[in-house]
Amino acid sequence: MKFSKLQATGNDFILVNAMNMERNWAELAQDICQHHFGIGADGLILVQDSTIADLKMRIFNPDGSEAEVCGNGLRCFAKYVIEKGVSGYQLSVETLAGIRKVKAYMSGNEVNRVEVNMGMPQFQPEQIPFKAEVDIIPILNYPLVIDGKELSLSLLSMGNPHAVSFSSQSITDFPLAEIGPKVERHHMFPHRTNFGVARVLSKEEIEARVWERGVGETLACGSGACAVAVAAQLLDYVGEQVDIILKGGILTVSWDRVGEVLLAGPVKEVFRGEWLEGKS
Repeated sequence: MKFSKLQATGNDFILVNAMNMERNWAELAQDICQHHFGIGADGLILVQDSTIADLKMRIFNPDGSEAEVCGNGLRCFAKYVIEKGVSGYQLSVETLAGIRKVKAYMSGNEVNRVEVNMGMPQFQPEQIPFKAEVDIIPILNYPLVIDGKELSLSLLSMGNPHAVSFSSQSITDFPLAEIGPKVERHHMFPHRTNFGVARVLSKEEIEARVWERGVGETLACGSGACAVAVAAQLLDYVGEQVDIILKGGILTVSWDRVGEVLLAGPVKEVFRGEWLEGKS
């Protein structure tokens, strides 16, 4: 099985043209995403035909779970299919979270930057989903104590669930590896949740780290960056466009508080190879 590996601000994915393939994709993702026994990646992305969009993207996490959508994955998806001549510079992509539109920026014959329309943020508890009594929507500064650590969470969906906690202190030493999985699997989140911790540096910049549901901490998270930017706007920390600084690089998020959220950033193909059959 031939594959390509791409990364978007350090968030890396294995992409496979799966239009004429049938596999146990969840099991394959668990094998192929392992760093020591497989190829190593934050997820397995499939390119498939769609009856409602130009193409369909499915993404499986390293634990075998299927994600609704992934911003950085969509940017890798766009570069992969556009450079193979499947579509033009703009395309619509079917995901479990709905149709997402992407726009590629070229340098010669290569895509080096992609902007993704991530859709409208959702704030209703049943849309996130979130199971707890709340008085005000959107849910901002919701208190939660994990291992004696007081968190103040802003909750929303970017097609997948997100909880964001802002800190006035440096987030470098935040114990994300310990706190992240406990927030992810908290009983208030019936579908689990992604968890981001962030610090506002200015009206134009936020530094962030994200614990991704089914993955763990990654160098970047596209939908997580969008969730951070949206929550920061609702809290009046930033303006309509903000750079989210992650370990893997910088993502730019734009939102006018009315329409869809736009996510833009660099993308790069790392290598191509062949996965030997019989592994899964």
